[in-house]
Amino acid sequence: MKTSHQLFTEITSTGSLNLSIQKVDVPEPKAHEVIVKIEAAPINPSDMWPMFGPANLEEARCNSDETLLTAPVHKSMLPRIKSRLDQVLPIGNEGAGTVVAAGDSPEAQALLGKTVGVLTGAMYSQYCCVPIQACMVHKETTTARDAASSFVNPLTALAMVETMRTEGHTALVHTAAASALGQMLNKVCLQENIAIVNIVRNQQQANILKEIGAIHICDSSDSSFKGDLYKAIKETGATLAFDAIGGGDLVSDILSTMERVGSEDAIGFNTYGSEANKQVYIYGGLDFSPTVLNRAYGMTWAIGGWLLMRCLGKLPTNKVAELYKKVANEITTTFASNFTQELSLKEALSPETIMKYNAKKTGEKYFINPAKK
Repeated sequence: MKTSHQLFTEITSTGSLNLSIQKVDVPEPKAHEVIVKIEAAPINPSDMWPMFGPANLEEARCNSDETLLTAPVHKSMLPRIKSRLDQVLPIGNEGAGTVVAAGDSPEAQALLGKTVGVLTGAMYSQYCCVPIQACMVHKETTTARDAASSFVNPLTALAMVETMRTEGHTALVHTAAASALGQMLNKVCLQENIAIVNIVRNQQQANILKEIGAIHICDSSDSSFKGDLYKAIKETGATLAFDAIGGGDLVSDILSTMERVGSEDAIGFNTYGSEANKQVYIYGGLDFSPTVLNRAYGMTWAIGGWLLMRCLGKLPTNKVAELYKKVANEITTTFASNFTQELSLKEALSPETIMKYNAKKTGEKYFINPAKK
């Protein structure tokens, strides 16, 4: 039986984060399972809350053999994460590697030697045993590093477009738009002739999007931001937005601008605002402060949460397969990810390195190679 070194997280009821490297057994694959040797697993923003929770990482410390990191969690924060307390949990949403063993079924055997992207939530591990349905098969020329981010960002971009179409919108707004996801979403929209309004927070981010052909870019740090946003929404007719930030009043500003555009030709009483539905989905939490709503957008509006897996779960199986195929075919072009640094499991526990990747800076993306010494 193979053994695997794997990263686990635990927050105790006494208020301590324990991030540890542990040795685990790798089970023999069942008929429709495969063993994947993981060679690249990205550290996405969506991985960081499961990894660290509300721990104070400025006080994080590693033990002498660099296999255990501890950090304090303030007692007042523990009720927010009651469901996970005193549990040792695997982490790492996605990754990629080579299939090195397979179950007896023809479908599993067909994957032997293939490079696959994997989505399980336990990817920070040297080996993993997964059902074949969790695998995205890539071309022979695709490396594990290329395929590492096959799921979270590419499928999110495609699912956002599917949501737009399903709900009857024709254009969309995206915040934190120069992120890796934002760049992929722009490429998809350019391919499919979909108008997208990009909200960024500085000129450097605006330049990133200009280089890939984005047309409507609004810099929230610019004094002309609200005017620029109005012009972009008027030109595109966007009535749907996806917000990665969460806190502050940006959601409200987007809705207000959509209402202003929708109501500008109103005559007489306009008590309930424009008829077009204005929808904002919050899918991220870069800002954990309260979402502030200054209601000036009539009565036909909504905000809500949006999750990739729940969106995919509503799509027909053949549609999901179509999205998988598109990602695999375009993983080095439309859906390419550029990584800043490769980390070993031990390097991922370094307090200094954690402060770098937890900063979630535009243009900086890290991945773990569990085989790296």
